[in-house]
Amino acid sequence: MADHSRERLEVGRSAFGALMRAWHERNGWSHRVLPLLCERLDLGRLHGSQLSNLRNLKLASPGPEVFLALGAANGWLAQAAPGGRLPAAALEALAPGAPGDLVEALQRSALALVDAEGRPLGAGALLEIFGGLTPPPPGFDLRIAAEEAPALSAALAELLAAGQPWRRCREAVTEAYPVSRRQRRERFTAVMAGLRDYSAAELDEELPDLLTTHRTLMGPGQGLAGVDALLDCLRGIATAQSG
Repeated sequence: MADHSRERLEVGRSAFGALMRAWHERNGWSHRVLPLLCERLDLGRLHGSQLSNLRNLKLASPGPEVFLALGAANGWLAQAAPGGRLPAAALEALAPGAPGDLVEALQRSALALVDAEGRPLGAGALLEIFGGLTPPPPGFDLRIAAEEAPALSAALAELLAAGQPWRRCREAVTEAYPVSRRQRRERFTAVMAGLRDYSAAELDEELPDLLTTHRTLMGPGQGLAGVDALLDCLRGIATAQSG
């Protein structure tokens, strides 16, 4: 029983870390955004170091105030920024005196974490994910096993390059990749060139943007139907490569 509980907690901690990483990546946020938002709106105490440690699986026992602050911030985002876009009226709740980088980050993207029914995740739901009691919401769940990530990375390179040498297709593929952050672009090109592999969590959170890349390369109205179809395709290619 004790071993099972520890295993469940490890799974939950990994899932929660992936959830935090994906949330930040999809909004293009630095680790400062949520702590600044909590401070500005008096939503609770949250430190950038806590978020960083949660994302990197280095915080085993966060206090309840962490989940309360995250839940409150997520609820505010869901209400103030429907569809992930912060209207001008919502900026009045932050101004005057809000840090410029906070306002700029939220103006770019302010997506909240929501469940399958579109309801924002509160403190209790976030705690349940961290404890391994419930899975992350669709789109943020860990669908890839650690041991299959290298084979899927190789399959991805084959799919996007369409059998061409990397030097010949590099410009077209990198132009189709929709992410602007340098770190992610460098990681993507390294995977495509065969210099490294995505980890399971990295690949899982990259799937929506990799799907966009594939559709752009295929042309209007072409490409796979969704991230699950992309993952199935990669698994098929990986199986063929191993055979």
